[in-house]
Amino acid sequence: MATPVLAPTRILKRPAGAAVADSVVLAVACLVSYWLVAHVLTHVRSVSRSDDLLGGMWAVVATVFVYRADWRGSVAAARSRIAATTLSFALCLIYLLVFPFHTWGLAALIGLGTLLLMLSGRSDDTVTAGITTAVVIVVAALSPHQAWEQPILRLGDTLAGIAVGAGAAWVKLRVTAQRRP
Repeated sequence: MATPVLAPTRILKRPAGAAVADSVVLAVACLVSYWLVAHVLTHVRSVSRSDDLLGGMWAVVATVFVYRADWRGSVAAARSRIAATTLSFALCLIYLLVFPFHTWGLAALIGLGTLLLMLSGRSDDTVTAGITTAVVIVVAALSPHQAWEQPILRLGDTLAGIAVGAGAAWVKLRVTAQRRP
C-alpha cells in the first residue's frame, strides 16, 4: 500500500520581516526586564545575589509570557498572567506564613488554585497558576529563612516583567502604525 502524499505546508506563518522585528523586540524587552529587576530594583530590596538573579529570571518569564505580536494579544496575556499569578501568590503567602514547605502542601496549593480558577471561569489560567505555585513553593523550600517573602518578591518581579512585555508590544504597535502609509 502506498504512503499518501501530503500537500506541502506553508512553513512561514508570518512574513520574515515581521518575525524578525518581533524577535528583536522580545529579546530587547527580556534584556530590559532582567536588567530592571536583577540590577536596578535590587537597590529597593535585595535578599541575596542569587535571589536578585532569580527575580530577573522571573521578570523575563513574565515578559515572554505577555509579549505578543499584537496589542490585544498582549493585553489578554497580561490579564491572564495577573489573574493566575495573584491567586497563586496569595495562596502561597498564606500557606508560607503558617507552614514550611511540604510536598503535600505543594500539591494542595496547586489543587486549590486550580479549583478556584475553574469555579471563577478562568480555566485557561490553571496552567500558569500551577507553574507559578510550584516554582514559588520550591524556591521557598530552597530558602526557608523568611520563605513567606518569596511570593511577595516574585509578585513584584512578575509585575515588572508584565509591564515591560506589554510596554514593548505597545511601542511596537506605535512604531509599526507610523510606518504604514
